[in-house]
Amino acid sequence: MAKSDQPTTIKKYANRRLYNTGTSTYVTLEDLAAMVKDGEDFLVYDAKSGDDITRQVLAQIIFEQENKAGQNLLPTTFLRQLIRFYGDSMQMVVPKYLEQSIDSLTRDQEKFRKQMTNTFSMTPFAPLEETVRRNMELFQQTFSMFKPFVPPRGGAAAEPEKAPEPAAGGGDNIDDLRRQMKEMQDRLERMSHEPKSE
Repeated sequence: MAKSDQPTTIKKYANRRLYNTGTSTYVTLEDLAAMVKDGEDFLVYDAKSGDDITRQVLAQIIFEQENKAGQNLLPTTFLRQLIRFYGDSMQMVVPKYLEQSIDSLTRDQEKFRKQMTNTFSMTPFAPLEETVRRNMELFQQTFSMFKPFVPPRGGAAAEPEKAPEPAAGGGDNIDDLRRQMKEMQDRLERMSHEPKSE
């Protein structure tokens, strides 16, 4: 059946059955989800009262999808924050904000798909591994800048300790970091037990 410019009318009966007036057949929430994915617009009306219940049915479809293993789109933190907005003074702003955000994501989704394909075409976790490696290097550089100075013993000023040289051949970054943290803890321990000079 060719798609119409007008939304398809779905009627919901008291027995919870959904009736597609366009195809003259009963449909399920799965069928309605497929219609949404195909870009087919529809409106759902309560067969008895005539009330528009499209929003409730769409929310029910989302609920059904979220209950399927591996289908979750809505993070728990997002859901909690969303619940907090109900009855809040920001409630009137949230729908428009979410609408604009999802519209922007929808417009850019093809660009994101291409980026993901290009990024993950090498090996599945190569970009992630590269990011972790760079972050570890940055953390180590920052960490070495904040190494404590050795307190002066006599009247002469002591030179600050140099950061340990990275292991030859790259070494294991995690082991290097652990070793450096242990050295710093030992140094702090020694400093806390030394008598303070007047």
